[in-house]
Amino acid sequence: MGIAVGTGLATYPFASIDGFWRWVRLCEEGGIDSIWQTDTLVSKEPMLECMSAMAALAGATQRLKFGMNVASVGLRDPLLLAKQCATIDVLSRGRLLPAFGIGSIRSADWRASGRPTKGRGRRTDEGLEIISRLWRGEAVSMQGEFHQYDDVRISPVPVQQPLPLWIGGSSQAAIRRTVQYGTGWQAAFETPEEAAVTVAAIKQGLAEAGKHFDHEHFGTGINYRFGGWDDEPVARAVNRYERVSGRDGRQGFAVGGAEQVLDRIRAFVAAGIPKLILRPLAQGDDDTIAQTQHMIDEILPEIDRMNAEAKAARSA
Repeated sequence: MGIAVGTGLATYPFASIDGFWRWVRLCEEGGIDSIWQTDTLVSKEPMLECMSAMAALAGATQRLKFGMNVASVGLRDPLLLAKQCATIDVLSRGRLLPAFGIGSIRSADWRASGRPTKGRGRRTDEGLEIISRLWRGEAVSMQGEFHQYDDVRISPVPVQQPLPLWIGGSSQAAIRRTVQYGTGWQAAFETPEEAAVTVAAIKQGLAEAGKHFDHEHFGTGINYRFGGWDDEPVARAVNRYERVSGRDGRQGFAVGGAEQVLDRIRAFVAAGIPKLILRPLAQGDDDTIAQTQHMIDEILPEIDRMNAEAKAARSA
């Protein structure tokens, strides 16, 4: 397997519902690998709820895979989350790509829900243990620190066995969590250089645990814009990125033309990240569709060329 390009939404940029479904059809027909929905409950800007969006995509598409980037296990009941994911995977005939994390401590979701951020890592670990066992069809009994269940199981179980379980985060705890529970890892705010360090640490942990990830199960998101840094969607996204991540906004964006986007892709591929989620920075139906069309026309052919060259090199 080579480089795979999906797309996603950091916000809901559409002016109409029809615009959203036009965009989904473009992704379905344009050769994009997958759609990823950012998980945010509380926001001033329009945002879709990720699990509901995944269910809608399951019924509206035939080929596209889809996932959440990333859903906070610490804010959700793991039994309900496991059941939702299993249902969506069954109804989509095995196209769900779940991705989980503990959630940013800067997120307003924690304050709004009343959940304390202290202990969110342990809560997430406990939740992932429950979810992974339920997906395997096990009956789960647990008297944990955060969750108590008595002989619960779900049916039907996911079509995909095992159902992919991607983990986000680059802390030592996140690396351990990825090795213990995950089948893939998704970078968040990491630069290519930072992501390379995390990839190496995960691979070392997997080797020590006698485990293995598929090559394509390391991914990241790239916010892109065919345009300039002064474009209004870029300025707004940079402000939000800096507020949520605490980082320089220009670290997480590819703005300009195809070469700027491809340079960013090549840097992540060199760091061991072949799964790219390209998120258009746009506003309104036509702008979002135009930005996505640029990606299909100018980026995907180059990705195909890179994959063909890599395949030829392997065969030589």
